[in-house]
Amino acid sequence: MGSDNAEKKEDRDRKEKAEEKEEKLRMLGLEPFETDRSMKLDGRTLEYTARLGVLPLKDDKGETRAEVFFTAYELGGVEDKSARPLTFAFNGGPGSSSIWLHMGALGPRRAVMEPEGWMPSPPYRMEDNPGTWLPFTDLVFIDPVGTGFSRAAKDEYYKDYLNFEGDVRSVGEFILLYLSRYGRWSSPLYIAGESYGTTRAAGLALHLFGMGVGFSGLVLISTALDLRPIFFGESDDLPFQLFVPTYTATARYHGRLGEDLQARPLPELLEEVEAWVMDRLTPALMRGDGLDKTETTEIAAELARYTGLDPEYVKGSRLRIHISRFCRELLRSEKRSVGRIDSRFRGIEALGITEFPERDPSMTAINPPYTSMFNQYVRAELGLETDMIYTTMMCDDLRKKWEWDKGKLPSTGDKLRSAMSANPFMRVMVAQGYYDLATPHMATKYMVSHVNLDPELRDKVSTVYYEAGHMFYLDSASLMKLRDDASSFIT
Repeated sequence: MGSDNAEKKEDRDRKEKAEEKEEKLRMLGLEPFETDRSMKLDGRTLEYTARLGVLPLKDDKGETRAEVFFTAYELGGVEDKSARPLTFAFNGGPGSSSIWLHMGALGPRRAVMEPEGWMPSPPYRMEDNPGTWLPFTDLVFIDPVGTGFSRAAKDEYYKDYLNFEGDVRSVGEFILLYLSRYGRWSSPLYIAGESYGTTRAAGLALHLFGMGVGFSGLVLISTALDLRPIFFGESDDLPFQLFVPTYTATARYHGRLGEDLQARPLPELLEEVEAWVMDRLTPALMRGDGLDKTETTEIAAELARYTGLDPEYVKGSRLRIHISRFCRELLRSEKRSVGRIDSRFRGIEALGITEFPERDPSMTAINPPYTSMFNQYVRAELGLETDMIYTTMMCDDLRKKWEWDKGKLPSTGDKLRSAMSANPFMRVMVAQGYYDLATPHMATKYMVSHVNLDPELRDKVSTVYYEAGHMFYLDSASLMKLRDDASSFIT
């Protein structure tokens, strides 16, 4: 009997040690550290401090529930940091790390792509980023729990973070911790969020204002204040309307429109298409099966003219062109598809008969260069030592655990309205690409115009457009335009 008890105790000890080892492997446990760096920018040397590590998210008993990894940059030679703007930046997903804004747009180092944003041939390289925001704001890049090096202490804790409200609370808790630890409570504060990161940004602006933090501004990159207009749901015609102008921009880019439309300036052409969508397509879709054959044929011909598709294909789609079908159909004759994240990109299709693209060529083009260069950067240049894998996009197992609150897609336009009403000094810059089929520009206009903002506050919102896609900063010209637009906005 005594021998059995001893064996059971040994089994328990081994199990506890194994669990302890597993938790240590899961957590980075890295106290933030700093390194002084410099870069070349516009013919001058810019000195700055890079800081990286994790901050713990703890419960009421002081137990660490999760760690949030961050990389921050502060401009050197600044005596009074309290007067210097500070921008918290993150991407979206949900389930994306901040690697894209970090290594593509805002940070001091950038993964090198081709000038238009195409993937270069390996081996990849990085360079000082000419579009960095560091000259006019300090930066903190946040990886939400489950992304980057940010992890929950135990698997069962992920349920606290993998939902909209939990996501906002955890990122908000990190921001409060950062402001306290590094003495930045009196700095002008900004948020730069991309895609679902704009959903998070609107939620944070209201959540943190209630906790005593007033933001000076939000930069909403590729806006998703409301997810319904960009999700093709059952019996919902709204996305079929709002995506059409981006189909037009895409078809024009790939030379699939008639000569008269190809020759038109893009903004002017899109204004015409948006008016047509509201005046002709929307009423037609509203009538459903009540639309007669003659009018169906007329609308199909007009929609085909604006999208570069065959009128019979449009009619066969019941005037409702799904994004995936459009991406596959536009260049079908060439056995090519167009990208969702950036419809300028062309993907190679093995078969000519598939209904949907084999992959998103714009996403597959950016993942290897960014992932490789970020890992090289934080390890070789910033001095991070860890065998932990940096999770660029949340793994499938965790992504399946993500739950929308009460099963509903979040709509944060009302949260933005409440935040701006409570803090009437906060300004909003909306930045949008014309070739974005993830968050199309007409959908962005729809979301912003349905916030129900008080007339006295409407001039606090400005919108700028870029001739590229969802991550428009992949394009070199758009990268520099974003830098200039953000500099004007923040300074």
